[in-house]
Amino acid sequence: MPVNTKRVYEKPAKSDGHRILVDSLWPRGFSRSKLQIERWMREIAPSAALRKWYGHQPKKWNEFRQRYRRELAASPRKELVEELAKLARQSKATLVFAARDVERSNAAVLQEMVNAKM
Repeated sequence: MPVNTKRVYEKPAKSDGHRILVDSLWPRGFSRSKLQIERWMREIAPSAALRKWYGHQPKKWNEFRQRYRRELAASPRKELVEELAKLARQSKATLVFAARDVERSNAAVLQEMVNAKM
């Protein structure tokens, strides 16, 4: 099954399967029970330097995507991508994130990487 993405502001659903938060910062105003996540993989999020450089500026999207893919290809993130792919092969999984721009988020890049390994 391909891995899905969902913003933290969207209501959790049983159809989400395993919900994994993939941001380095905990989203404000949310408890673990409200998010209904099974795991917080903060280590798989973009480095602080990359996140700050990007600042969710659409004109930097292509470069951010390339840089983040390089981070995901190196340890320890590489092993976490493999772990997510293994989980997604076994059952449904949803990557949960807080960014406003769904298509230009770290979760979108991560989804692409995990789905390519399936």
